[in-house]
Amino acid sequence: MKLYFIVPMLFCCLNSLAQKYNFEKEYKSIEPKVIDWRRDFHQNPELSNREFNTAEKIASHLKSLGIEVQTGIAKTGVVGILKGKKNGKVIALRADIDALPVTERNDLPFKSTVTSEFLGQEVGVMHACGHDTHTAILMGVAEILSNNRDKIKGTIKFIFQPAEEGPPPGEEGGALLMVKEGVLKNPDVDAIFGLHINSATPVGVIRYKSEGLMAAVQRFVIQVEGKQTHGSQPWKGVDPILISAKIIDGLQTIISREVNLTNEAAVISVGKITSGVRFNIIPESAEMIGTIRTLDYDMQKQITQRMKEMVPDIAKAYGGSASIEIKSNTDITFNNPELVDKMLPTLKRVAGQDNVQIQKAVTGGEDFSYFQNEVPGFFFFLGGMTPGNTASFPHHTPDFSIDENGMILGVKALTEMSLDFLNQ
Repeated sequence: MKLYFIVPMLFCCLNSLAQKYNFEKEYKSIEPKVIDWRRDFHQNPELSNREFNTAEKIASHLKSLGIEVQTGIAKTGVVGILKGKKNGKVIALRADIDALPVTERNDLPFKSTVTSEFLGQEVGVMHACGHDTHTAILMGVAEILSNNRDKIKGTIKFIFQPAEEGPPPGEEGGALLMVKEGVLKNPDVDAIFGLHINSATPVGVIRYKSEGLMAAVQRFVIQVEGKQTHGSQPWKGVDPILISAKIIDGLQTIISREVNLTNEAAVISVGKITSGVRFNIIPESAEMIGTIRTLDYDMQKQITQRMKEMVPDIAKAYGGSASIEIKSNTDITFNNPELVDKMLPTLKRVAGQDNVQIQKAVTGGEDFSYFQNEVPGFFFFLGGMTPGNTASFPHHTPDFSIDENGMILGVKALTEMSLDFLNQ
């Protein structure tokens, strides 16, 4: 008699964890809204820590849903708190809201023609990384979940984060400032989810990786000091441009000859060199700015230590001097393995078994990592490329574009992941 009682109860429990929420009508209804929101944000982009109108639109939408709203978080961030009908855990969902100093080259009816000032220059402004889609997707998730409070056992925090691309020089911002200001507290968050649309992943596909998904990002500045002289008499001076070239060459040997790349990928790139004023003057100094990307903290420690040793030594060998400063921009985007395992059945249910795919780590960075340092997190990639395309434009470029048909899967994924996590 006992066995016959337990078995049906077991199947009942398993069934409830794998349930479908029958939101198809709501998904179909919300999709045109999500696309309209995305186009509005795309046409009216704002740079990091300057997302004033974007934040106002988000807050207005959340308030219209009866969600408790907090504004001015980390300067321009918006947080919505939705409490379910029953008590339980707390889940956070995050979308980034800032655009980039990029002039759009697409021929879209809603293309950006916005200009602004960035580092003292007049620049075009464009959502060249897909943050407009992330914002619109999370607004759609908020609307569906607010209409289904009776299905929520616990609390959901909607975090609309500014300055993911990095705050302007001299300012704080982004996920790190949100964490400092207590965005994961009161109520305390148990887990956080986020997504990133990807122009090279087909619509309908979700890609993920347990543990290290995206790289830690560090910014370095190297100052090289030489001795100025006439370009026709280099022997009377010390050439900081030559020294810079030797330093760049030396830094690459750290990656190619000293770091065990069979463990994880690593990158050192110099992105900017400034030196000199005339063609016939060997200048007195040079400045180099670049980035380090690592997916392992021991490798990061090794690389930064060798850079600090190598830079001054190379400069000294050529008669000059050099200093290096290294600062962190993001940590490793680390997906909690237990949380990934728990949520994979949900992703496979909403996207289809074959459309949820493991991928290798990437050397791009994400400040979502600062949330994951505090609570278990799961960050994944959402397909934004038209199926059948053989080429796509990379993120952060003037031609970047996404297929809007991929956005509704993001709504479905975050909606049902939230409910499944809270109801388990």
